[in-house]
Amino acid sequence: MKEIDLHTPLQFIKGIGKNRSKVLNEEFGLKKCYDILNFFPFRYVDKTKFYKIQDLVDNNSYVQIVGYFKSIKYVESNKKFRLEGLFFDGDRVIKVLWFKGLKWIEKSINHNQKVVLFGKVSWFKNIPSMIHPEIEQLNGLNNKSRVRIKPIYKSSERIANSGISNNFFIKIIWEILDELKDKINDSLNEDINKRNKLISKYSAYFNIHFPTNFNIMEKAIFRLKFEEIFFNQLIFQLKKNKIKSKKSFFFPKVDLKFNTFYENNLNFELTNAQKNVLKQIRDDFRSGNQMTRLLQGDVGSGKTIVSLMAMLIAIDNSYQCCLVAPTEILALQHFDSFSKHLNGLNLNIELLTGSTKTSQRKRLFQDLENGEINILIGTHAIFEENVIFKNLGFAVIDEQHRFGVKQRAEIWKKNNPSPHILIMTATPIPRTLTMSMYGDLDVSIIDELPPGRKMIKTINMNDSKRLRLFKFMEDQIKIGRQIYVVYPLIEESKKMDLKNLEDGLESICRHFDNKNYSIGVLHGKMKNENKELEMERFVNGKTNILVSTTVIEVGVNVPNASVMVIENAERFGLSQLHQLRGRVGRGEYESYCILMTKGILSADAKTRIKAMVSTNNGFKISEIDLKLRGPGDLLGTKQSGVIDFKLADLTDDVKIFDLAKKEVKRIIEIDPKLKLNNNILIKEELLGFHHNKSWSNIG
Repeated sequence: MKEIDLHTPLQFIKGIGKNRSKVLNEEFGLKKCYDILNFFPFRYVDKTKFYKIQDLVDNNSYVQIVGYFKSIKYVESNKKFRLEGLFFDGDRVIKVLWFKGLKWIEKSINHNQKVVLFGKVSWFKNIPSMIHPEIEQLNGLNNKSRVRIKPIYKSSERIANSGISNNFFIKIIWEILDELKDKINDSLNEDINKRNKLISKYSAYFNIHFPTNFNIMEKAIFRLKFEEIFFNQLIFQLKKNKIKSKKSFFFPKVDLKFNTFYENNLNFELTNAQKNVLKQIRDDFRSGNQMTRLLQGDVGSGKTIVSLMAMLIAIDNSYQCCLVAPTEILALQHFDSFSKHLNGLNLNIELLTGSTKTSQRKRLFQDLENGEINILIGTHAIFEENVIFKNLGFAVIDEQHRFGVKQRAEIWKKNNPSPHILIMTATPIPRTLTMSMYGDLDVSIIDELPPGRKMIKTINMNDSKRLRLFKFMEDQIKIGRQIYVVYPLIEESKKMDLKNLEDGLESICRHFDNKNYSIGVLHGKMKNENKELEMERFVNGKTNILVSTTVIEVGVNVPNASVMVIENAERFGLSQLHQLRGRVGRGEYESYCILMTKGILSADAKTRIKAMVSTNNGFKISEIDLKLRGPGDLLGTKQSGVIDFKLADLTDDVKIFDLAKKEVKRIIEIDPKLKLNNNILIKEELLGFHHNKSWSNIG
């Protein structure tokens, strides 16, 4: 093999070549030696232990047995031959079978020679057997290069068809590691290694692929997990420092609009958590540097009122504001809410959505550019190039996970310097996911509910108890409450789901006589004006029951609605169930969330339902959801692929996250530019192998 380094393309590695390197790249993204060393085994086969046949148990595990073949013979069945051998360990025998390469196997076996048999044990009528086991000479056990804990690598049909077997990976990675023995530098400094008891980088690579025992393997995994989290956090911290150094608008004063609102229009006391977040935002505004802040808060915790009050500070300092929402229903809800809250303050608030008519748009664009509009509320339409502000100073993005990174970036382009940004989410994000996704943002959390808000009672009810459900709904309507009934609407089964909604609506209409009850229906296939009309009727109390798909999941605020019935609850994700539950309990009344399920539930569905019944805490819900679905599904398609940890686990490695973050903080405080000799290796690793990217970056 020619002299190589970590950057050497795989096509120049002996045994790989151009064709196989193309397949490795297209299947698994492996391009260089660095990539294949970071292509870690997904499991291991333990070849350190030896078993006696009498001790084998029926669990289909891989085992090693020392002995010799007592006999070997051909057996014919259905005009096909197989080879059968009896392997004796000194006490008992196990049957061994081969269906391919029979002549070669027959020739290679010496009946009187002790060998090591390794394979998966199968059982038939309580008799153990092995099919196509590995056979190794007993003296091979002393071979230093023998792999005793065998790594198993991910494969695919195309990989296998290209002649790339598991043993091929073992051979190639072994040879590359051997060649690079003196070329793999440590990428962390000595102090970090000592404090965290980290083995060397080379030792970590070697012992994750070819561990000699499980203890050293654990140390290798810890080292490599620590390193990938460390560089993830370092990149974010450097990005955050860069953002914080950017100049933005200086909002020094809190003046007439804010004070008038606080004294006259705010008819409730802010929670301590809300006050704390407002203080953090105020400090950002007064720093003169760019604010990019993520505001997390459970459903109904009062994030919107905080964003509104922050807008009033920007307006008091003569700047415009905007709020971007993911749906027209939510944008309209915000518009109505802001208009009511800010009544009497002489502010111009406008709404821009895909449904805004051309004539209205023309006037709106003109007023916006002239600075006559104080607050613009809208959907994705705000991102359009022809939406030009006179002086946009502060932008709020609501339910940020519904937007792609490129869309959010458009907001920063709406002014120069860029406006301050507040990103809000009512989907609580697990701490490790926040650190690894939004590490370059300042994070604020509202973890208190406003006073007077009652806990929502969540009940799981079987479909067979439907008459009992209808009686409960009747009782709630009699005391003046309103009810949501939500059906799933999942892309790949839209026709079936809409049929379920139609059947459900028919069943509800049959039971609830239309002379006494008013029933509305809402789903994504309806025209926008019809959706708005149905929603308006429900908000104004003209509709008792709103039968809907998940279009009401986010942001809808009807304080009088006290019951949320979720049909086929087993088909919803945990986060979605929690969001839907948050549509009730927004007023002073006792509220209920009823999860209707039918049939035998899967283990995951049972876990989701149990979690919903046992807690109202969104952050606990989000941790369970992360364990069930993993980060990819949790983030949704617009954010998918952004977490590319190869080893670190967002649910199990919280302690490693904390250790790595602490080390990053220590380095940044002392050496923010990584110029000290002690940090040269860190800087080289950062520039050489970690693209300086931040996935949540909006600019």
